[in-house]
Amino acid sequence: MDWRIAVDGEYVSAAYEPATVENGRAVFVAGHGAGSHMDHRSMLQLSEVLRSRGIDVVRFNFLYREKGSRAPDRMPKLQACFSAVTERTRLEVKGKKLVIGGRSMGGRVASVLAAGGFDCDSLLLLAYPLHPVGQPERLRDEHLARIKVPVLCINGTRDALCNRELMERTIENLQWRMHWLEGEDHSFALTGQVGAEVGDLAARWLAGL
Repeated sequence: MDWRIAVDGEYVSAAYEPATVENGRAVFVAGHGAGSHMDHRSMLQLSEVLRSRGIDVVRFNFLYREKGSRAPDRMPKLQACFSAVTERTRLEVKGKKLVIGGRSMGGRVASVLAAGGFDCDSLLLLAYPLHPVGQPERLRDEHLARIKVPVLCINGTRDALCNRELMERTIENLQWRMHWLEGEDHSFALTGQVGAEVGDLAARWLAGL
């Protein structure tokens, strides 16, 4: 089901994709990475992996991508877009756990929303960008301790935007479950064994909430 959603006088595209197997106990609103978009293969793979395990998925474009730009909007505008898509999801999809997150920048935006008290049941983050490439001193972690909902975060052990030691230290006292994909980098593909690993992990984690 395709949606057009108003955001501050503009519109973005979104796609609601129900689970392909029975269950559908949760719906996941998934934001794309900075250089990506809702129909990028990484987002299509993510949707396929989760839907085949009983999780509904909503993919959407941030405003800058909807307009064909590659330069991400500033965080307030990214948050406004994510919030608008999530509120539409809340209206359209009833009786299911609401999970927000996504890949890289999309997950970061969701985490900032959640840290500000946005109403959701949990966060699912893939390839969380803890710091810029080559700049581990510039941690994007100030808001993480304010997140009050359960978090599942999945990163590759070779992710240049998420030093494993720094991440483990950052989340040590937080309500996070951290999972590392051995040998994978920031752009890990959700195919084959990796796709199955991520899909099964996410399904088990959501079932236990």
